[in-house]
Amino acid sequence: MKRIVEPKVLYFGTPVVLISSRNPDGSTNLAPMSSAWWLHYSAMLGMAAGSQTVRNLQERPECILNLVEPAMLAGLDRIALLTGSEQMSDAKRARGYRHEPDKFAVAGWTRTPGSLVDVDAVEESPINLEGRIEAIHTVGGPGSTLRSLEMSIQRVHVREDLLMHDDRYIDPLRWDPLIMKFTEYFAGGAPAYESSLARGWQMPALQLR
Repeated sequence: MKRIVEPKVLYFGTPVVLISSRNPDGSTNLAPMSSAWWLHYSAMLGMAAGSQTVRNLQERPECILNLVEPAMLAGLDRIALLTGSEQMSDAKRARGYRHEPDKFAVAGWTRTPGSLVDVDAVEESPINLEGRIEAIHTVGGPGSTLRSLEMSIQRVHVREDLLMHDDRYIDPLRWDPLIMKFTEYFAGGAPAYESSLARGWQMPALQLR
């Protein structure tokens, strides 16, 4: 039997990505997000219009997608409720967000300059995708604060241990992407870390058996 419901969060599970974008002062803003999918050398990213990342990319479209693996979880969770914007909505503030201009330092990650675009990548990330935003679309009709960003991927950096004998192929047995499912972190199909974001959204605790 099925029931008709209205979930508070409709988020069945997508990879966690850190987006590097350039702030007005030239520094790199780093933002975790988890609404991303790929089609060949294009990526579609979903974010809120009021985020510092979207503001940056509207003016300066170059960016890097830093893909996340489970070993990065502790640093990721430390910046989950941080924002690069000094202006934030009441809803974000109520969930515990606060302004932080240097998320690299808070997470304990290393900056490395992009080779093609003028923003910093996360050295600890096993896969970095450099490119630019080609279009930004409103999602949800007039008045919506949701945006989809279409990115063209122009350069791909992959850690050597993830490659098969032919450099054109990434080994799917070695690449274990971190997934966010209903605001909770999962790796290898199992819960991976207690999520600050889930607590901010006041999600019920997982019932682990």
